[in-house]
Amino acid sequence: MVRKEALKVILILILLLPLGIFVKFLIPLLSALIAFTIFFFRDPEREIGNWVVSPADGRIDFVKDGRLEIFMGLFDCHIQRSPVSGIVKKITFVPGKKRPAFIRGENEKKVIEIESEEGTFVVELIAGIFARRIICWVKEGEKVEKGQRISMIIFGSRVALEVPENYVFVKKVGEKVKAGETVAVRR
Repeated sequence: MVRKEALKVILILILLLPLGIFVKFLIPLLSALIAFTIFFFRDPEREIGNWVVSPADGRIDFVKDGRLEIFMGLFDCHIQRSPVSGIVKKITFVPGKKRPAFIRGENEKKVIEIESEEGTFVVELIAGIFARRIICWVKEGEKVEKGQRISMIIFGSRVALEVPENYVFVKKVGEKVKAGETVAVRR
């Protein structure tokens, strides 16, 4: 499945294909861009894991004091999912810089607080130098289910998960995770 956010980009690229009659390198270039857009905006179905699941695809590059951070590379799926079932208590936009996502720092972000029966879980959607847009599909007061799609960060970025006390991360720095599927935390 491809996200609807990609359809306008794909349509524009397809409409530009006839220009390849006049400029030969355009057809392979535009074809490659269409393929990349379809790949980047993919939205695969997932088998939702037990316990608390990873909110994003990518590689864990930081774990400390109830906080886990995932770097999403260009080839990871960029759809974020709710790590738990609960109520979206608050969504906050935090302005900041647009540095590369692989460098931890004070970049622009959206923070989603999800209140579950076990406490508050925080998902931070952190923009990078190429991630110019964070799309949030949930609203404050909305009930979410574990594994539900909650957002998408366009291009390379970072996602952080903060958990309540008494939770233990079962994944370590360097390990790959998949949103909604990989168990990241246990009580």
